[in-house]
Amino acid sequence: MQQQGILAIWNDAREGHEVEFSYWFQSEHLKERVAVPGFLFGRRHERISGSAGYFCFYVVETPDVLTSKPYLERLDNPTPLTKRVMSEIFQNMNRTVCHRSALRGGLRGAYAVTVRFNDAVDSGVLTALADDLVRDTNISSCEVWTAVDASGQPVSQEEKLRGGDKKIKACLMADTLRKADAEKLGARLAKDFPGAEVGVFAVLCQLGNGGA
Repeated sequence: MQQQGILAIWNDAREGHEVEFSYWFQSEHLKERVAVPGFLFGRRHERISGSAGYFCFYVVETPDVLTSKPYLERLDNPTPLTKRVMSEIFQNMNRTVCHRSALRGGLRGAYAVTVRFNDAVDSGVLTALADDLVRDTNISSCEVWTAVDASGQPVSQEEKLRGGDKKIKACLMADTLRKADAEKLGARLAKDFPGAEVGVFAVLCQLGNGGA
């Protein structure tokens, strides 16, 4: 059985336009994306600490959903508000199609810690770490994402509006129940992986079709 796919996104919003950015995401964008066939779940976060102001991810049935005709048609035909947000408000976009190579724990939390790897990393090491982390009852789940080769992925109209996106090689994401636990875990992982980008985030909103 093929692994589920993840679309992982970190970005900033142009200063002074954060309210407009949030309105677009919550009133239009999240619903639009989750309505695409094969999308299972989407969740948005806001920075507590780290380099990126916002983090969101989508779970899809397989990574192939993210190069499917219905999804690419959506990307190449952005709404008027999406055109404005992509071209004038999005900043520092980091967007990667991934395999969900490991998922440990069965609950979502209120906070998330992400560790972004810009260079190749042993996914087995990250999976073993995920196994260890979920033994802590304050960590509700942990997952490992590994990037899909981007060479065969088309550049969409939305990406052109943003001026191009950065990519990661892998990510470890952990959900915690409480802010203090997320901050403690973020500090630990920043020491364990000094070359990676660690972010601590609060969950803002989520929408799903179940089972993700």
